[in-house]
Amino acid sequence: MAAPTAAEQASGTTSASRPIRPAIRRRPFPFNLYQTAVGKKWVMAITGIMLLGFVLYHMFGNIKLYLGVIEENGEMVYDIDVYGEFLRELLVPLFPRTWFLWLLRFGLIGAFVFHIHAAYSLTRMNLATNNAYESKRDWLAANFASRSMRYTGVIVLAYLVFHLADLTWGWIPNTDWERGEVQANVVNSLSNPVVAAIYIVANVMLAIHIFHGVYSMFQTLGINNPQYNRLRRSLAATLALAILVGNISFPIAVLAGVIDYEPSLLGPAT
Repeated sequence: MAAPTAAEQASGTTSASRPIRPAIRRRPFPFNLYQTAVGKKWVMAITGIMLLGFVLYHMFGNIKLYLGVIEENGEMVYDIDVYGEFLRELLVPLFPRTWFLWLLRFGLIGAFVFHIHAAYSLTRMNLATNNAYESKRDWLAANFASRSMRYTGVIVLAYLVFHLADLTWGWIPNTDWERGEVQANVVNSLSNPVVAAIYIVANVMLAIHIFHGVYSMFQTLGINNPQYNRLRRSLAATLALAILVGNISFPIAVLAGVIDYEPSLLGPAT
């Protein structure tokens, strides 16, 4: 180790006693926990569970696209449209119409914000460390899914914005979007092969992200034992595959004509 300089001798400090990085101001509990890498990983795991639950519920709800037209209160309507109206009527009259749905939406928005911020903060912390390697890394413990989490996360976020603009807000030009007409909007959108391809590619990225996210979530939460690693991997693969198959089936079914929209079938039940 190099000898201390004159300035260091005068001040009583040496290079060994200087901190590696400036000290940060400690915040009160529980905010101070989020300042640590462990706390950020916990936030990522908990918000990941919330988002995974939403993805699964959303996929199961969309399966109603396959059910087509049903009779509801003397009217022939598409089952997915009945489902959409059900979501808007959640907990009515305890809450005014759509209020509880918006509470759920704000909860999901908060989960997305914290999940993304925790991922960004961890990335910044990793980049701030001394991670120079003398030789090329061999990636002995990491697989493709874990190494691509940042990229698949960005792709999924971009897909989410496009998905909302396409089917929730109706912002995509030259589309026949109508508020509340779920079946018609989905068929009109996914009948375009380019849009269908975007959905398929994005859901492949989502499945890769979910696979590693579910697997690593158990380790983050302290559920980590060599006896259970195979079970963890199997669960992660099963969930990722189920979501992948379910979500990409919708654009494929629309292009194949299995899911369609026929306004002549709607109206009073005979």
